[in-house]
Amino acid sequence: MQPDVELDWGYLADLAGRVAHQIAEKWCIVEADDVKQEILVHALEERRHIESAYGDEALLRKIFWTAGVRYAAKERAHCDLMDDTYFYTPDEARAALRSFLYTDEELATMLGQRDDLLRCKVSDNLVSARIDATAGLKKLPLRYQDLAMRVYVYGLPPKDDSERKAANRAVDALTQAMNRHIRTRKQDNA
Repeated sequence: MQPDVELDWGYLADLAGRVAHQIAEKWCIVEADDVKQEILVHALEERRHIESAYGDEALLRKIFWTAGVRYAAKERAHCDLMDDTYFYTPDEARAALRSFLYTDEELATMLGQRDDLLRCKVSDNLVSARIDATAGLKKLPLRYQDLAMRVYVYGLPPKDDSERKAANRAVDALTQAMNRHIRTRKQDNA
C-alpha cells in the first residue's frame, strides 16, 4: 500500500484555476470560479486518485478537465431545463432521419396527414426537426454520419450487434447535436 502523499493544495488550486479558466472560455454557461470550486471538491472527494497522479501534471490536468466539463455539462442541462427550451428525444431524431427519404415537396404535401411510414401525424415540427438533424449530422464524426444514414435513412440492417450499438450511439450523438443547434439558434435570435 502506498503511503499518503502530502498534497500541496496551493499548487492544486492554481492548476484547477487554470483548467477552470479554459473550461469557462468554452462553456459560456459557467463561471471560472465555480468550475474551480467544483474541481477542488472533486479533488478532495477523490483524493486517492489525486494522490496517485500527483507529480504528473498532465494527468492531473486531465482529471481536473473531466471534473470541470462534467460540472459545466450539468449546469448547461439544468439551464436548458429551466429556460423552457424544447428538447429532441432519440426517437424524434430517428423520425427526422427517416423523413430524409422524402423530398421537401413530398413532405409539404404530407403536412397534416397521417403517414404510415412514420406512424405519426406529419406536422411542421418534423420540418424543423429535419433542419436540426441536417445541421446536427454535419457535426458528427464521419463514422456516425455513415451509420445513421445507412441504418435509419436507407433502412439497411446493422451488420452485427456492435454496429447496432454504434448506430444507437450515433443517434444519441445526433440528438445532442440537434439540441445544441436549438440552443445556438435561440442565442443568435436573442
